[in-house]
Amino acid sequence: MTFKLKVLSAAAVTSLIFAGCAKEEIKKSDAQEKKTEQSVKKEETKQQEVDYVQAYKDGVAELEKAKDGKEVDFDKVTKLYKEKLQTLVQKRDGEFSEQIDQTITAALEAGKKKEMEPMVVKQLFDKLMQKEFFQSMRHDFKEIDTNWGKKDVVKKEMEEALAFYKGVEGTVGKRDTAYGTQMASQIKGGFDEMQAAIDKGDKLAFALGKQVVDKTLMKTFYFATGEVPHGYATKMVEEAKTDEKKAKIEQAEGWAFYQAIYPYMKKAAPEDADFILKQFDLKTDVKTVDAKAVNQAFVRGFAKVALGEYKESQENFGKDKGPVTALEGALFINIIENDLKTVLGEQATVELTKTAQSYLEAVKAKKKEDADKLLPQLESTLNKAVEAAK
Repeated sequence: MTFKLKVLSAAAVTSLIFAGCAKEEIKKSDAQEKKTEQSVKKEETKQQEVDYVQAYKDGVAELEKAKDGKEVDFDKVTKLYKEKLQTLVQKRDGEFSEQIDQTITAALEAGKKKEMEPMVVKQLFDKLMQKEFFQSMRHDFKEIDTNWGKKDVVKKEMEEALAFYKGVEGTVGKRDTAYGTQMASQIKGGFDEMQAAIDKGDKLAFALGKQVVDKTLMKTFYFATGEVPHGYATKMVEEAKTDEKKAKIEQAEGWAFYQAIYPYMKKAAPEDADFILKQFDLKTDVKTVDAKAVNQAFVRGFAKVALGEYKESQENFGKDKGPVTALEGALFINIIENDLKTVLGEQATVELTKTAQSYLEAVKAKKKEDADKLLPQLESTLNKAVEAAK
């Protein structure tokens, strides 16, 4: 059986799981959400002694043996996953209405049965667990919001978030090296701002620092998937010319990392989000993938997300949510800043980032007249970017 047939066979087995993982919408009542949160906290207390990141690294180390042509002990990885990681993943699945646990379990089973190449399994396990650490950070941030004022509880949640960050820190460093960026420093700055805000009891400052951490991690995942020239979309297209096996592994990496971005983009730009998802789907022939089209879909999608954030900032002017969403808009612009220089030009991009900063300052200072003058400029330029990236 060829590599391609192995992958397609495994993809056929797990296609419904993959689709459900990416496309499941969050539709919960307030009562259901409250019940889930209570259950989550109870289970977390039971498993607080587990070092999730170390367990993940141990699993990756075993799966990594496939890279050197060595036999992978899938029973060992499956046992490790079920005993130390599955509960965490299931909690996040319940909280965010996803099916990551089924996807990881199916991939490990497919690897054991030799229905999926071991390195594809490794990348799915590796990248999906990183995505789960990211979601767990978001969970902890939400718990901090809920328990604001209870300093001991809040500090404990912050410690947990920092521990989960250790699971994705390496990916941030790799992207910084590849692109010459300083995302690790920006994330550290965001965490520092959050911790200072906790000490001061400044909830707005905490919310702003949280957005820096959250959106910079989203930028990391974008750089890993759709950015040019080091994203997996570009890499797999190039590899497909000479090594389809390696290209398929990179497609799996891109698909798994994209799960951290997809739900956010799906809300504002469903067509673009679904197009990208299909390009990374293991059932898609890597030779048919258009890396430039993937990149442009990301640009359109993030620009639309930014437009949505700015609309929210206008609707919430004068409230704490106003500056938070204004900052989110600016951060989404930052995610695609390099791409905007290509589709809009250097000068237009510089002006856009300056306007975004001025708008944020106006919203924070509650200067509505200034904000109302700047917002149309932001919307006009972002809409131009959407059109130019087609």
